[in-house]
Amino acid sequence: MSNPQPEKSEPRVAPVAEIRSHFPALKRAHNGYRVAYFDGPGGTQVPREVGEAVTDYLYHHNANTHWEYPTSAETDALLEEARRAFADFFNSTPQEIVFGANMTALTLHVSRALGRTLKANDEIVVTELDHHGNSDPWRELARDLSLNVRTVPLITETGQLDWDEFARLVNERTRLVAVGAASNALGTINDAGEAVRLAHERGALSYVDAVHYVPHALADVRALACDFLACSAYKFNGPHVGVMFVRRELLDALDFHKLAPAPDYAPENAESGTLNHEGIVGAAAAVDFLASLCRDDQITARRERLAVVFEELHARSSRLFEKLWDGLSEIEGVRLYGPAPGAPRTPTVAFTVEGVASAGVARRLARRGVFVSHGDFYAQTVVERLGLGGDGLVRAGCAIYTNDEEIERLLEGVRAIREG
Repeated sequence: MSNPQPEKSEPRVAPVAEIRSHFPALKRAHNGYRVAYFDGPGGTQVPREVGEAVTDYLYHHNANTHWEYPTSAETDALLEEARRAFADFFNSTPQEIVFGANMTALTLHVSRALGRTLKANDEIVVTELDHHGNSDPWRELARDLSLNVRTVPLITETGQLDWDEFARLVNERTRLVAVGAASNALGTINDAGEAVRLAHERGALSYVDAVHYVPHALADVRALACDFLACSAYKFNGPHVGVMFVRRELLDALDFHKLAPAPDYAPENAESGTLNHEGIVGAAAAVDFLASLCRDDQITARRERLAVVFEELHARSSRLFEKLWDGLSEIEGVRLYGPAPGAPRTPTVAFTVEGVASAGVARRLARRGVFVSHGDFYAQTVVERLGLGGDGLVRAGCAIYTNDEEIERLLEGVRAIREG
């Protein structure tokens, strides 16, 4: 008598084939090839549900806020629901969610407000690994107010920060520590919690750029204990909208630049003018889409469903990344940058091909329907420290819709470039 086979457990998250069915862009063809989008670190494709949410708002609810007629009330309600969605996304409260154009614009806005609390010779700590959206606003503020900026160096051999130097640079004169949770150029995941701890130990505030982090890991501002955390929804399948967590006590205390008639209450006191309502509604729909990928019907809370999805998608993308990294490392003349598999990182691969400019690599891969980005990705300091000059890097990122066949096509394309 044969032993009964154990029943296969149902997957807790939708399989990649099902996920792909939600993305109309994946049907696009170029030069006879189905397009493989590896440009996610610069902006992901959008599921049908997000486009429909944007369209529905514009067609049926479009209005300005806080007026006594139905579409205005509907807009108020939709914006409040968006704040609740991102409160679940960050593990915060809706009153701590601020919307804006993008992460860079929000950072500039916060820097001006914080500038009103600083004095000459106060210090700000930034890092060489950051996108300039989280270093240049603070450098500009320093120039305007005669502040000192300390810069944590990048260890080029590993693509990681020098944490001994980080700890040394944060001192009793530090008023803010600005750190990226993950590098958009190299994929390095930083210990943002340690950066926050170093800041708070010295009585400084902490500002976390999570733009490249949140598409791959579920942020938790309570666990991080950060003061600010900013991201952009178009990096996780939403529209071009910026979203920021600000600790409530700071929202109430900071003197944000605003017009005289604008609200004085949180979080609208930190928002400027009429917002991109349709984009915000679409961004909330992106959060709900991610939560909807959870197959466990016993889990109903949005935050818990997101946790299941992010855990499973991280495992999938880590496997794809390792396959891509290993395949590229076997091609003669290809050089890889950033932490190797096994280190804390996102599924983003940065590389160069000997004898071929990064733009040329991207152009030749595009002929095969493989779309990658190239250049410095506004992480100019990283590229300079790597000694790559203006040519920069080729960058390929795995998104929630990336599959094995696309990885193989990218590897085949790079091999063909090397073979001439």
